[in-house]
Amino acid sequence: MSRNNLLRLAAVALSSLALAQQQPGSENKFPCPESLSYRVEWHGITAGLATIRLDHPRTDDWETSLDLQSAGMVSRLYHIADTYKSITTRKFCGVSSELEAQEGKRHSYTKLSFDPAHHKVDYYEHDLVKNQEVRKDLDVPPCTFEITGALHALRAMDLEPGKSIAVPLTDGKKFANARIDAQVKENVTVAGKTYPTVRYEAFVFDNVIYKRKGRLQVWITDDAERLPVMFRLQMGFPVGTVNVELQKQQKS
Repeated sequence: MSRNNLLRLAAVALSSLALAQQQPGSENKFPCPESLSYRVEWHGITAGLATIRLDHPRTDDWETSLDLQSAGMVSRLYHIADTYKSITTRKFCGVSSELEAQEGKRHSYTKLSFDPAHHKVDYYEHDLVKNQEVRKDLDVPPCTFEITGALHALRAMDLEPGKSIAVPLTDGKKFANARIDAQVKENVTVAGKTYPTVRYEAFVFDNVIYKRKGRLQVWITDDAERLPVMFRLQMGFPVGTVNVELQKQQKS
């Protein structure tokens, strides 16, 4: 897996989650339309900037967009400009997703289309440089999460420290019932502000969804907003540790 893909994983933070039962809530209760801006930190420098926007255009759907841009020295060495959009149900089960990825000399488009009636997800990938296409379908349960829906569902549930859950997760190429552990309550300081949080770990590496060895943790505030204030991706050499820290929140 390339370093840019790891940054994208960190930016959106995998994790997943049981069915979220909450309706669109009040201004200070998740889920609600919002925009979250993050700084991606790698080896002590700003490696990228990420923005996650959650909208509720229709009664039964949520729409998420993720924009990831490399920054500073990383951008000069390896330019990244990724745009990811997903549509999920009210419970954040996958409906569809699209990713346009411009990474170095590579430029690709990927789409997932979920078919819960037939327990399938269709995967389509188009290499826009080589003009090559890949199509496949995968058997999945009726309510399966893609990456952003998984994060939202984790925010919407109340998984206390010491508890674990296994949830259906896919990237379109592989499916797994990924384990999520709620580990401990911690105070976390990012961008000069301290938040009371619960730390979670998503077990998606080591041939679960991704082949490489690694750890993925996310800190979510222990309050009604359930803000994901920090993600940490720990990999072996040469990637090391990538932190993704919340810089700004805007309610829509």
